[in-house]
Amino acid sequence: MADKITSRQQDYSQWYIDLVRSAKLADYSDVRGCMVIRPNGYAIWEKMQAALDGMFKETGHVNAYFPMFIPESFIAKEAEHIEGFAPECAVVTHGGGEELSEKLYVRPTSETIIWSSYKKWIQSYRDLPLLINQWANVVRWEMRTRLFLRTTEFLWQEGHTAHANPEEAQEEVIRMINVYRTFAEEYMAMPVIVGKKSESEKFAGADATYCIEAMMQDGKALQAGTSHNLGQNFAKAFDCQFQTKEGVLDYVWATSWGVSTRLIGALIMAHSDDKGLVLPPKLASRQVVIIPILRGDGLNINPQFTHDFNPRHPPARHSRRRTWIPASA
Repeated sequence: MADKITSRQQDYSQWYIDLVRSAKLADYSDVRGCMVIRPNGYAIWEKMQAALDGMFKETGHVNAYFPMFIPESFIAKEAEHIEGFAPECAVVTHGGGEELSEKLYVRPTSETIIWSSYKKWIQSYRDLPLLINQWANVVRWEMRTRLFLRTTEFLWQEGHTAHANPEEAQEEVIRMINVYRTFAEEYMAMPVIVGKKSESEKFAGADATYCIEAMMQDGKALQAGTSHNLGQNFAKAFDCQFQTKEGVLDYVWATSWGVSTRLIGALIMAHSDDKGLVLPPKLASRQVVIIPILRGDGLNINPQFTHDFNPRHPPARHSRRRTWIPASA
């Protein structure tokens, strides 16, 4: 596989593309800006999904699914939100051979369509907190494709929660960015820095955005996950009020948080080298164990070799094992 891969020193961007395609993780689609995730790549995403889904449920979240088509009137209800996403949106104007009475936006994110439902579901403080996650696809118009890192359509999860007060909402924001940090460090074996985005970089419609960022081998940081404190912005846009314990009406406090298949790109760039794909054990779909078969009594055995592969001495927590995917796979 290595003879097909440009070296990192020669051209880092080309090395990345060569590696993704040589390992049969993904390929370019005939649809401009989109990618095809091949079985080897999707196997990594399935392992990521399984681990993250378990972590979400351990923190009290449940899964649901909401429509991918969002009425234009919903998008327009939160002015800052539509201003931030409008240039990236794909819009459906016709269906069933007729022009639609209202344009439908193909999901760039789900805050608006979800809060239209939350308004119906939340009436009292007894309905809170509401902790829901969604696994879905997203469309954000991109013309310059980088497999896994930047494509028009990608896969992700998005959590959307509702709370009775700002303190609980902020606790949720910090809790979930720390879930992402734990996943990155313990499953991806990828150190990250947790930080708060500047006002100009925060999510459109949020009061504050927190993120995890990882350093790649080219010395550049990659954003790997975000958690947003939405304040009462979307609750006010959709008139989502609840009766407090004191018997007065108040607007709900909200959060949203998400990671995407960009994590696969981060995983590749964090561990792989000029010889090919390297994956940490917890996310490798094919595990390889080397068992030395020794003959004779007089062989000189390297003690370090026996230590590395002795089941009584397991590898370090974040050890890197090469996962080789043969060309015939």
